Amino acid sequence: MRLAYVILSYLLAPVYAMYWLFRGFAERAYWDRFGQRFGFGYPQLPPGSIWLHAVSVGEVQATAPLVRQLLARFPGRQMVITTVTPTGAARAQALFGDSVAHSYIPYEAPFAINRFFAAVKPGMALIMETEIWPNLYYACGRRNIPLVLVSARISPKSVGKYRRWLPLFRETLSFGIVIAAQSEADADRFRSLGSSPERTSVTGNIKFDIELPGDLPEQGAELRSREFGNRPVWIAASTHDGEEDQLLDAHARLRQALPDALLILVPRHPERFNGVAANLNRRGIKFVARTQGVPCAPDTQVFLGDTMGEVPLFYAASDIAFVGGTLVPIGGHNLLEPAALGIPIVTGPYLFNTEDIAEMFSSLGASLVVRNEIELAATLQQLFTDRETARSIGDKGREIVHQNRGALDRFLLLLQPLMNETSA
Repeated sequence: MRLAYVILSYLLAPVYAMYWLFRGFAERAYWDRFGQRFGFGYPQLPPGSIWLHAVSVGEVQATAPLVRQLLARFPGRQMVITTVTPTGAARAQALFGDSVAHSYIPYEAPFAINRFFAAVKPGMALIMETEIWPNLYYACGRRNIPLVLVSARISPKSVGKYRRWLPLFRETLSFGIVIAAQSEADADRFRSLGSSPERTSVTGNIKFDIELPGDLPEQGAELRSREFGNRPVWIAASTHDGEEDQLLDAHARLRQALPDALLILVPRHPERFNGVAANLNRRGIKFVARTQGVPCAPDTQVFLGDTMGEVPLFYAASDIAFVGGTLVPIGGHNLLEPAALGIPIVTGPYLFNTEDIAEMFSSLGASLVVRNEIELAATLQQLFTDRETARSIGDKGREIVHQNRGALDRFLLLLQPLMNETSA
């Protein structure tokens, strides 16, 4: 089956190339270092580098504590971070600067993968969460490069999909891969797909070891005072196409009861900033964009967050947080940033990308789930008028984050023997 998969990867290479080229017409950043996606232009590193792969912004942000620990513990080892998206690349640059190298991950075909390994020469590979690439993993196994899945998870929905390719994935997972699973349920799913029981452990989710600036609440309060005044403020963060209209409808309903309510709207992808601004204009909504650098007027209805990397600051300036990708079937984004700040959280029903955390929050009363804009407006009104309930929900979320910290330490304990082996 692996041979068939390799042939398929070669046949699909032109389709993949056209996909990235066409995406570049909407956002030129997708043309940046285009050759790296197909085996050209990688950074040339000394043998034994530590390679960490994180798909996009959320995963890169989650790796920040891990990267800093690795840089401190192994100062003689060069680190390289690969991402899929340009936004992930920009976030890596903002977080780590020149302390790490960056590359786009090579396309899943041997010709690109071999060039990547020849340039980067990794002594250790760390892959965040659910990324399973049979050819890439095979290349690690053939080169005896220890490969570790960090905060690994597989949703129950995905197991069926993987089972259709079970011989391929069983072979992929048989190369001595170490799996540091988020939960015992995730570990069992990996074992059912062929991972080694001896190399499959439960370390937890390092996202709970989130790092936020100590003065972030003060920064948020200062932004709020300067830009928004004394108004009720809620944020809809990491939103997607098809979701903003529902959020704006909910905001219109909310303003019937609370006329001075303000929405901070932050689309997930920067290439959509202009489109969302155009939509606000079409709807006749008065808004101020972050990049304009001016405070909101009393009749401003929406503050458009059209910058990268400021979502935590906007959370800290808000009373209530709606986490996007949940009113449309995207699967949801990071609940832990607003929770760590003690902000009450509201989501839609689509939470399959973060189901373990979402279920924990919902069952413990640390988040509220709504199905549509009508329920969202009603829930927001309730939280704005019942401050005690809102405060209780936020406190529960912050406590969950606090209680689940420690996954990073457990993971580093698991990693240490492997690092010692590769150093030797």
